[in-house]
Amino acid sequence: MPELLTPAEVLARYSAGPRTGVFTDGSCDPNPGAGGWGFVWVEDDEIVREAHGADPSTTNNRMELTALIEAFKALPEDAEVTVHSDSQLCVNTINEWAAGWKERGWRRKSGPIKNLELVKELYALAGRHPRVTLKWIKAHDGSRWNEYADALASTFLREG
Repeated sequence: MPELLTPAEVLARYSAGPRTGVFTDGSCDPNPGAGGWGFVWVEDDEIVREAHGADPSTTNNRMELTALIEAFKALPEDAEVTVHSDSQLCVNTINEWAAGWKERGWRRKSGPIKNLELVKELYALAGRHPRVTLKWIKAHDGSRWNEYADALASTFLREG
């Protein structure tokens, strides 16, 4: 597991990466187990809004989805921004697979959809934000705001 930094420590250490956007992350330790989520919305390196939360019994994927859901809820429907997630599974789910699953009555060809209630909620929220782009960002590569979202998501580990 990467070093657990506070949001303030992240700001002091990192400066690389996009300066505008919404950055989300989910965390779970162990997986499954206690987990947390976080998002930060920044414009020109200034925080517009941030939030985080925790669940005592969850999975990493549920926390990644929850972070995205909470981020989309925080955006006005006319927002034009990129939402970044370091979960390729979540990004692919919304950008590539969910439309087909919905057409088939929320079924996959290969079996049930995990975390279906969260997938459906996120897909609906994304649909209400037509000018928002959901994009994958590499985890733990020194991108300031992605690292900051990670620090928010892991708050539950530092606070016990």
